[in-house]
Amino acid sequence: MTPTPTGRLFDRDLVLTRTFRAPIADVWASLTESSRTARWFGPWRGDAGPGRTIEVQMAYEEDAPWMDMTIEACEPPNRLTVSAVDEDGSWHLDMALSESAGVTELRFTHHLTATDHVGESGSGWEYYLDALVAAHTGRPRPNFDDYYPAMKEHFEAQR
Repeated sequence: MTPTPTGRLFDRDLVLTRTFRAPIADVWASLTESSRTARWFGPWRGDAGPGRTIEVQMAYEEDAPWMDMTIEACEPPNRLTVSAVDEDGSWHLDMALSESAGVTELRFTHHLTATDHVGESGSGWEYYLDALVAAHTGRPRPNFDDYYPAMKEHFEAQR
């Protein structure tokens, strides 16, 4: 069964949100602690801090490659901004957290340089963020085949 895509394209900003019935500090840890990012995206290594570069493993991609990622901003527990450049282009990602009444919202923004591949990017981030939710709640990891290419049209129609 294909999950319903939630991401929206605002000019060249791809924005997705997820909510967690958890304190903001717990969700922050899921975004920043290597042992917890390993559960949904991949582990990282290095000396983390604003302006520093760490290595992040894309553990659920083919060959589980490692990539350099620069921490642009880190404002615990509310905001993490990272960037990277690889063979697919540049990545500028912003994760903003807010909490109200024990519910934390993650607003994930991928600042795109172009929208040519938004169908692939949007589908991929829907998958990874649902994997984050699954890891956080102890549910099984979603199946990427349920996301792509099924969600591609949703994102391409927003260009």
